[in-house]
Amino acid sequence: MDNREWFRNAEYGMMAHWGLYSLLAGEYKNRRVNDYAEWIQSFMAIPNAEYEQLAKSFNPVYFNADEWIKLARDSGMKYFVFTSKHHDGFAMFHSEVDKYNVVDATPFGRDVVGELAEACYKYGLKFGLYYSQELDWHHFHGGGYDKFSGCSGVSWDNSWDFPERDKKDFSVCFEEKIKPQVREILTKYGDLCLVWFDVPHTITPAQSLELNKLVKEYQPDCLINSRIGNGAYDYVSLGDNEYPTEKPAEAEDIDPNSLDGFKYSPYGLYETAGTLNSSWGFKYYDQNWISPETVVERRKKLNSMGVNYLLNVGPDGLGRIPSFSQEILLKAGKEF
Repeated sequence: MDNREWFRNAEYGMMAHWGLYSLLAGEYKNRRVNDYAEWIQSFMAIPNAEYEQLAKSFNPVYFNADEWIKLARDSGMKYFVFTSKHHDGFAMFHSEVDKYNVVDATPFGRDVVGELAEACYKYGLKFGLYYSQELDWHHFHGGGYDKFSGCSGVSWDNSWDFPERDKKDFSVCFEEKIKPQVREILTKYGDLCLVWFDVPHTITPAQSLELNKLVKEYQPDCLINSRIGNGAYDYVSLGDNEYPTEKPAEAEDIDPNSLDGFKYSPYGLYETAGTLNSSWGFKYYDQNWISPETVVERRKKLNSMGVNYLLNVGPDGLGRIPSFSQEILLKAGKEF
């Protein structure tokens, strides 16, 4: 069975947002983020010189990859997607491209992506990796500088450390960091079922296509989501917590040359990524949990329309998936 057919039948997966931002847990200098905790560096305009200090404190002694993946399996999930690098530019894998990574920059010193890959193999789940291919607040030339209001922060790009937008050139970051790190995740961690790209703004059609070809060169069966940008994808990631009321149109009903064509999968593959509360990353004061019944209802509705449900957890700074998340997922899993 190729990955397109597998994805069509997978129905349910787990996503995990985990990184340096998990240590702050949504709060910085007596201020709390209004929205997504993983955007805290942008929301608070935390200078890189200060944010980098979090790496020196990152030692999640309770992280256990087997426990995470076993939870996903026991909840009825078929695949697991992890944030290998989010917008803060910090890699949760051992990157030879940039020392700003979990092995070289922290006392923890362990390759999180590698351990999760092994656990997925052990428990029979497919493994996918999220990678922020444009936004990188740790790099002067990180993208997003053509947009002037952030998703959950002061801006899409790092405008607080690097305000000279007229001097930025995303192609520098793309060549120096993005492409080499994507190559690393494709070649170091076994078979990936998918690469989950995110937030395309500055990236050009040629660059999106180059990333697509890079993925297919090393892993021809690896699927690519629509947030790679510019139509160079295999399946559509619907909006965050988007729960459509009717089945997406079939690809053959859409003009692929129109802008609307980018909203539909050429293979009829769709996915909604959703949260269990109001944030993707860990936010200690966010108790806006959805119920197990809501999880079951949403999953049934999405799956009936041929849309996979990728449900996120936000582990804390010690590596623990909150007990609230675990209870919801396990109870919902018993309904299937």
